[in-house]
Amino acid sequence: MEYLLIACFGAALFTFIFLSGRVLPSERWQMMASVPLFKNPDGMWQALNLTWYGGLSALAYTLATAVAVVLLGSVGMGILGLVLMVAGMLGLCIPAAKIVARLVEGKPNTLSVGGAAFVGIVVAPFVASGVVWLTGSGAVLPALAALAIAYAVGEGVGRLACLSFGCCYGRPVDTLPEPWKGIFSRWNVVFHGGTKKAAYAHDLCGRSLVPVQLMTAYLYCAAACLGMIFFAAESFSMAMIVPLVVTQVWRVLSEFFRADYRGEQKISAYQIMAGAGVLYGLVPALLLTAHDASVNFGQGLAALWNVPVLLLLQGVFLVVFLYTGRSSVTGSQIRFFVKEGEI
Repeated sequence: MEYLLIACFGAALFTFIFLSGRVLPSERWQMMASVPLFKNPDGMWQALNLTWYGGLSALAYTLATAVAVVLLGSVGMGILGLVLMVAGMLGLCIPAAKIVARLVEGKPNTLSVGGAAFVGIVVAPFVASGVVWLTGSGAVLPALAALAIAYAVGEGVGRLACLSFGCCYGRPVDTLPEPWKGIFSRWNVVFHGGTKKAAYAHDLCGRSLVPVQLMTAYLYCAAACLGMIFFAAESFSMAMIVPLVVTQVWRVLSEFFRADYRGEQKISAYQIMAGAGVLYGLVPALLLTAHDASVNFGQGLAALWNVPVLLLLQGVFLVVFLYTGRSSVTGSQIRFFVKEGEI
């Protein structure tokens, strides 16, 4: 049953990525809604934009949390441990996305998933050890493997948010040497709309760009599914190593295909953090043991269908959406009127 569930989950993920890649680069899929704040003297309302970037980021975090809950629950971690684990990791990683971006890029309204990931890799062994010690349930290595898999799912889906906002964009295809130019002339991303980051930051609206976001989404979700297979087979070291190595090594390599600002150095701070994260994360993966932990996905799914956990998932979605979905770099004006013909 475990492998069938993994296959269905993977098929749903890849279908969602494929369909998202076809529609999200368009101008229509950047703004989700505009909320009027105050009225201007000319009668127009100044509004706050709520973005699909925030909605998709919230979906990614919530899906990653749900995956972590199922995997942690499948190895016997109780509800208290699940809540503490998720709350501890998200409570540290969500603020880190903005803090690290500000330190590296010097911009107050930028978020960095790479920065959040590095912080998560560093603190995960301590959070997992603390939760296992406090609750007396579960084991550290399976918990770390579950977190690594959940992270790969979350960032894979989260890259679709970048497609919507036009950030984390790749280099123009016509600037690449062969054979890359030939490869990406057949598979690329074209952003539309002046409010996409690729447009206002580098004037790349309408140009064929390397589809870094889609490449990352497919690769990370594939690594997560492979990690789940190892997890189901109770090979917890490999279940942690595969998503950890794939995600962080690709972060180092993918930077060379990107055109957005990553700092002044040829090797960016994010690449250094990713490389250090791999070495750091391999230590517990190779040294810890699972203490005869067994996997039961049915038990994990039952842990998901629980009132505290469902409330936690709703809270994660809401907090992340409010944190990432309120656009600080775009604005809008709204005019309200009565449809005379509808009265």
